[in-house]
Amino acid sequence: MQVGFKTDKGIYRANNEDACYVLLPENLYVVADGVGGGNSGEIASRTAVNEMASYLKSHNLSEAKSKAKIVTFFKNAIDHINDVVYESAKKFEQNTGMATTFVSLYMYKGKAYIGNVGDSRVYIYRKGILQQLTEDHTYVNSLVKAGILTREQAESDTRKNMITRAIGAESSVLPDFYMIDMEEGDLFIMCTDGLYDEVSPKEIISIIKENDGTMSDLCGSLIRRANQNGGHDNITLICLKVVKEDLNER
Repeated sequence: MQVGFKTDKGIYRANNEDACYVLLPENLYVVADGVGGGNSGEIASRTAVNEMASYLKSHNLSEAKSKAKIVTFFKNAIDHINDVVYESAKKFEQNTGMATTFVSLYMYKGKAYIGNVGDSRVYIYRKGILQQLTEDHTYVNSLVKAGILTREQAESDTRKNMITRAIGAESSVLPDFYMIDMEEGDLFIMCTDGLYDEVSPKEIISIIKENDGTMSDLCGSLIRRANQNGGHDNITLICLKVVKEDLNER
């Protein structure tokens, strides 16, 4: 696996409320984007990734060998993370209303397992085509699904970043799960909305094609373009390129 990850506060934000987590031995990757007043968004996202790390220490992921058991493992992990963030928001007045998006990607025996809450995304770039694998949990996306707005209208709607699901927002949370068979050369991009709100799919594809360096170089190029195009939000991404050995690992 070729891996790169970077985070940047953008041009206009005073602090960075994004967080990411990379666990190479387990082939597990997480991106979170916190929301809330003051520093609470930053606390929420960092709590989420830290609790994922803690959960892995106390629960053996390697014992989850079937598709169903892997999904159950991550559903239980997300429930635990939600409980911690939710209780923290209730306990400390300054954290009232804090929450965070959460998207995880786990690679096991040639398959990628994705868990998602909120509007942080996972894309796959395969054979020249960029495809969004996750579905945004946003108000505007619900209007698109209902046929009230078109995709084009949704892109310019001022409500497009109003999320309808988040870690810590409620006492329980309903994540979406996805699974995809990996192919050699696949490129996965995990990112917060600070990337895709500023950089169009066509631009992302162009930057990927121009990149002849590492995945860290690609992350840097995408963040630079996001800042050049506005940099209105924090930008965090993890880029993962699948090599042949990854398809038969573990």
